[in-house]
Amino acid sequence: MPDFNLLVTLDVLLSEGSVAGAARRLRLSPSAMSRALARLREVTGDPLLVRAGRRLVPTPRALELRGQVGTIVEGARMILRPAEKLDLATLERRFVLRTSEGFVETFGPRLVARIREEAPGVTLQFVAKPDKESAPLREGEVDVETGVIDLATAPEMRALPLFEDRWVGVARDGHPVLEARVTLDRYGAAEHVQILRRGLHSSEVDEAARTAGAERRVGLIVNGFASAIALARDTDLIATVPERHTAGLRRGVSTFALPFAISGFTVSMLWHPRMDGDLAHRWLRSCLRTACSTGKTR
Repeated sequence: MPDFNLLVTLDVLLSEGSVAGAARRLRLSPSAMSRALARLREVTGDPLLVRAGRRLVPTPRALELRGQVGTIVEGARMILRPAEKLDLATLERRFVLRTSEGFVETFGPRLVARIREEAPGVTLQFVAKPDKESAPLREGEVDVETGVIDLATAPEMRALPLFEDRWVGVARDGHPVLEARVTLDRYGAAEHVQILRRGLHSSEVDEAARTAGAERRVGLIVNGFASAIALARDTDLIATVPERHTAGLRRGVSTFALPFAISGFTVSMLWHPRMDGDLAHRWLRSCLRTACSTGKTR
């Protein structure tokens, strides 16, 4: 394994042309610097610095290496130094966000407004989240994902809460179920559209309703919030969906509180730990958090 510290030593030696001068710059003893020069001679197979009277002069090989070594050492310093301040005005980057249906419609406008104001060169790409598989984050295909943390979430992922949510019922304006307070009997008697897909299903709604004494009568099964709400808007089916997450989808439908107790849940953003120190990624996470916490959704 090459000792890359020798590159720094060689750079200083060639710059100083003196073992004593290089030792002072590197805060080493002259004997330690002499040992380092001996090691460099062994590695390169060249004396590098040779006596010419009272001083040392570089060999042709040393002159050849001097420019290369300086560039390499400076490049290493650039890599290892702390990241410089992020210049949002000139930042050009594409971020991929993986979210469930309704997130873009609800939180996208505020998120886009801030990004356009602060970093107009940034592009957002939203991709569908059909399951809870963590591979897209792990493999770098996705920058940020939103969702509920559970046992399927990879343990190495970083997570930060975005907002608290709860289940609510939706029905078309004028639906008979809305003619009076939605009781457990009225909720159970209505025909429901159920959401069923990999990594997300409404079984907890069914279980909570069943525990309270009602059995949902499922008339149709779909694989997403948008489809469920669209059907509730134009038919006599009713749907049960997350309130905040689907606020941007629930235009033109009536929302009602469920007539039974059911736990709320936290929607978080997740990212891979390799992105922790990336300044642009940190800024994106800040934008996302602000977009989801500012004010109330419709």
